Amino acid sequence: MFTDSHCHLNFPELSAQLPTILEAMSAAQVTRALCISCTMEEFPDVHALALAHGNLWCTVGVHPDTEHMTEPSVQDLVERAALPRVVGIGETGLDYYGMEDRKGGRTIADMEWQRARFRTHIRAAQQCRKPLVIHTRAAQEDTLRILREEGEDGRAGSAGGVFHCFTESLEVAKAALDLGFYISLSGIVTFKSAQYLRDVAAYVPAERLLIETDSPYLAPVPFRGKTNTPALVPYVAQQVAQVRGLRVEEVAQMTSDNFDRLFTGVVGG
Repeated sequence: MFTDSHCHLNFPELSAQLPTILEAMSAAQVTRALCISCTMEEFPDVHALALAHGNLWCTVGVHPDTEHMTEPSVQDLVERAALPRVVGIGETGLDYYGMEDRKGGRTIADMEWQRARFRTHIRAAQQCRKPLVIHTRAAQEDTLRILREEGEDGRAGSAGGVFHCFTESLEVAKAALDLGFYISLSGIVTFKSAQYLRDVAAYVPAERLLIETDSPYLAPVPFRGKTNTPALVPYVAQQVAQVRGLRVEEVAQMTSDNFDRLFTGVVGG
């Protein structure tokens, strides 16, 4: 019924209790989940999860905020994307959030390594014809600019993909949609302070909307502050249903259909 389009089941907070998590997913009618790679080093574990469980799939990629790990080439990504149950490239993108605190006082100009890595992922996605899973935080202008420069405009040859855990403005959502991308909403949409995201949830065309947990992070209300799991994605769906004037079952079907459409080859429950 529900599809969690972005989670990290290989992270220590979740991997140690995987059987319990899978049972909770089933009880909550969360029938599928996409496990996201954040480094090349962890990809074998992420891929193993997808191979071992018929309702899990995975991606290959390196998170934009990860340093001092293996830097993938286009070929590295393309080769792994060809493996069974790998359905996307990412998560990738740009993250400039809190840079002065977290990056040793470096400037945005110093983040060229992030921008180069992003371009590598875009080119790999275009080559293997699998969608991008994009992380963008405090970097929306550069994210959109690089996508345009690399030919991501929704036309033939574009990889397309999803802006995951969307936290930007409605204007950025419109720009992403104009480039042919989907928008995925996480538990943040349930937070009291997130009316701007509820506005996005109301605006995004029905055929371009996904839901996710980004677990183990960002548990939705009323579980905020606790460890998140895919079993909680129905709470995201409930909030989306409320702002769009739909039944939660309609949101579950709509977002699951969109997941199938975006991640080619992922069909059925």
